[in-house]
Amino acid sequence: MSKTEKVLLQDWQTPFGLPPFSQIKPEDFEAAFEDAFKAGEQNIERIAKAPTEPTFENTVAALELAEEALEQVCAVFFNLSLAHTNDTLQKIERDVSPKLAVYNTTKLLNQDLFTRLETLISKKDELGLTAEQNRLLERYYTIFQRAGAGLGEDGKARIAEINERLATLGTSFAQNVLADEASYNLVLESERDLDGLPDFLVKAASAAAEERGEQGKYAITLSRSSIEPFLQFSKRRDLREEAFTAWSKRGENPGETNNAAIIKETVQLRREKAALLGFQSFADFKLDDVMAKNTEAVEDLLNSVWTPAKTRALEEAADLKAMAQEEGDNVEIAPWDWRYYSEKVRSAKHDLDEAEIKPYFQLDQMIEAAFYTATKLFGLTFKELQGHDVYHPDVRVFEVLDRNGNHLGLFLGDYFARASKRSGAWMSAFRAQQKLKGDIRPIIVNVMNFSKAPEGEPTLLTFDDARTLFHEFGHGLHGLMSNVTYPLISGTSVARDFVELPSQLFEHWLEQPEILKKYARHYQSGHAIPEALLSRLLASANFNQGFSTVEYLATAIVDMAIHKQGDLGDLDPEQVEAKILGDIGMPKEIIMRHRTPHLLHAFAGDGYSAGYYSYLWSEVMDADAFEAFEETGDAFDPKTAGRLEQFIYSAGGSQDPAKAYMDFRGKMPSIEPLLKGRGLVN
Repeated sequence: MSKTEKVLLQDWQTPFGLPPFSQIKPEDFEAAFEDAFKAGEQNIERIAKAPTEPTFENTVAALELAEEALEQVCAVFFNLSLAHTNDTLQKIERDVSPKLAVYNTTKLLNQDLFTRLETLISKKDELGLTAEQNRLLERYYTIFQRAGAGLGEDGKARIAEINERLATLGTSFAQNVLADEASYNLVLESERDLDGLPDFLVKAASAAAEERGEQGKYAITLSRSSIEPFLQFSKRRDLREEAFTAWSKRGENPGETNNAAIIKETVQLRREKAALLGFQSFADFKLDDVMAKNTEAVEDLLNSVWTPAKTRALEEAADLKAMAQEEGDNVEIAPWDWRYYSEKVRSAKHDLDEAEIKPYFQLDQMIEAAFYTATKLFGLTFKELQGHDVYHPDVRVFEVLDRNGNHLGLFLGDYFARASKRSGAWMSAFRAQQKLKGDIRPIIVNVMNFSKAPEGEPTLLTFDDARTLFHEFGHGLHGLMSNVTYPLISGTSVARDFVELPSQLFEHWLEQPEILKKYARHYQSGHAIPEALLSRLLASANFNQGFSTVEYLATAIVDMAIHKQGDLGDLDPEQVEAKILGDIGMPKEIIMRHRTPHLLHAFAGDGYSAGYYSYLWSEVMDADAFEAFEETGDAFDPKTAGRLEQFIYSAGGSQDPAKAYMDFRGKMPSIEPLLKGRGLVN
């Protein structure tokens, strides 16, 4: 192994333990993975074959430290493969994903290891464990059991084959979507092509074209921060249709990047796996280990919101049609028209113009707004650091200090779209918090895809962009503020339909007048957003909520239906999607937020498979949770913030999520605050 390959396996003597990115070459990962696999296998085997009676320390705690090398290599590799990939990394990812699946499956189906866990579970009340240790033991036992550790040899062998194949399929799915995104640009050349586009979008499109070697031209990409404002403002209906079609058909284009066969095989294999584990469908399997518990609870929630959302969306569609006629456009509203006429309706109803709003939402100011909110709620402070070794020049590094001025963790911000980055926005960790091996502080990253302004100019955000920034920072705080002992239950390692609570809840503070008056400042004059404009902006909060709720719900309903059904038969995923949407009466003017061929949440791995509903499930909680602050008359009420920190942001997965919510709120949430917050009830 070369010197650089060894770097990936070492304890990094770098400031704050930040990975030494400049010393890591893409080709280093292959050998590093092999060594990390071997080290993990040896440690696991030693624990499983230990001659002594199982104890919490020699089994459960030992498992927590058994794969440190592999966890370190994986953290760096998979963060880079999402945020700054290249051909070498993609090739290694295709190779290592099935190997990682084999490794994990072999561990989770290890009979000796499972027997030790069974022994501990059977006498857990006699072990004198702390509440956190008891939770950890239960989680390990559940994870092994759900992986198939209790099956016979034939069942275990088939589970192993399925997991390996699913890992390959998930990697291919994600890389196909990225390829479609990276290969498409709508190049604009003439003044007519730019008709209707505001100055901020023209500048961003110019910068995007220059980055792609199209000097003197303008490029619209499939990054949301590029295509959505284009659809919002472009007067060229033909170009809107062209760009929208490319956006909607990612993963569905003919050729090597088509994901139809991958989806069919994935769904079938998941169904088979669920059946082996004793479940009627993959949806039943996934929901058995989350807050929802069963498909009926999820479907009840989705259906209870679908009807008022669809009613509101149809009312909005009628408004758009009336606006089109008023403009002299005799057209039937199509999906590529919605944002264009919606902007005109919003301007008419609320006297709002995105071009008027956007100058008040500078990226740097919104970052500061998120930091200020965390300071006021939890006493955290943020100090930007310069000169640190990062994986891309755009990445910013901040040291996070707790209320006593002690080092809490490191926060990385990677905000701009580029061809080497997957679309969307997410939070991840290069290192999770734990106390089992010293006081290990987290290294958290937020990744966005905002359109970068030309050199020397500030990047301006839409209000929705700012909301996305607050959302991901909420996830970031969940990782940064974690205060548990054991890695398995650290930070965001909670039930899938609970993990969105801290992020969606944090969005509420963006709309607080105190935050907007302080940080929504014009990028040229420095003046605070005018009271009249602020009032109109906040009054329009529920504008277009029918549309946004319907496009989200449609995705969640299709995801749940496919994984409950579990066999697409001879139908293509496109046909299945169309049938499900037809059954629920999807308005023809709207498409799913993420269509099946590019639904990364569900098919680039199974993180949100049969789980896209989680955002709505968590929103029921976040709407109710913010009411806890509103009931005090203070959005920053210290006592409520203290409970929020103790039971939600710092607790990780150390207790059952329902109990965590009850401890914070004193009651379980109801759906009324969500419907009220979305403006779906009068």
